Amino acid sequence: MNRALAFFVGLMIAPAFAMADVELSFYGGVQSAPSSDISIRDPEIGDDDFSQDWEGRSFEAPPYYGIRATHWRSPTFGFGLDFAHNKVYPTDGSLPPDYEVLEFTDGLNTLTINAYRRWNAVVGDVSPYVGGGIGVALPHVEVTNTNATDETFGYQLTGPAATWIAGASMPINDRLSVFGEYKGTFSSNTADLESGGTLEADIVTNALNFGVSFNF
Repeated sequence: MNRALAFFVGLMIAPAFAMADVELSFYGGVQSAPSSDISIRDPEIGDDDFSQDWEGRSFEAPPYYGIRATHWRSPTFGFGLDFAHNKVYPTDGSLPPDYEVLEFTDGLNTLTINAYRRWNAVVGDVSPYVGGGIGVALPHVEVTNTNATDETFGYQLTGPAATWIAGASMPINDRLSVFGEYKGTFSSNTADLESGGTLEADIVTNALNFGVSFNF
C-alpha cells in the first residue's frame, strides 16, 4: 500500500507545480457503510448470495483518509483527482458460516476525476462547495473460506466508482485553508478469488471529513 500511496501522491502533486491555482488537500474523518449484497460464484466455495453488514472502524490502522488535488480554472469552478482510502469490515458475528475473513480494510480504495462548484465567502470567509466525479475502485480484497484451498489477499482493479461531496472551506491565510464536508462513494466491484471464482459487491460509503488544503 505504501508504494500505491506514493504513486497517487506523486500523480496529484505533479500538476501542482505546473499550473496556477492548484489546491492540494488531505483529509480524514468518520466513515461508515450500509449493508450490501454479496454474490460469490466459485468452484470451491460454491455459489453464495447474501447481505453483508459493514462498519468502517475509521481510526483503526490503517486509518481512513483521502488526498485530492484540485485545479481551480476560475474562482467558482475546479476539477481534479481524488484518492480515498475507504474501509469496510463485517460487523461482529455477521459473516455467514465457513467465511473466516471477508473484508476490504486496506482499503476499499477509489480514484476519481472530480468537478467542483464553490460559492466564495458566502458567510464571512466561509465558502460552500459541492462536487462529484467518476473513476475506478482499487480495493485490497481479503477473503478466507474454509472450503477454499487458497485465501484471497491483495489489491485488484475491481470496477467503476463514483463520488459526491458537499462541504465548506475557510482560509487561514493565503496558502492554507481548512474544510469540513460530507463525502459519499459508490463502487461496483467484481473481484477475482484465488480459488478460481469471483466476488461481486456494490458498496456505498458515507463519511464526515475534516481536512487541510495547501494552495499553490
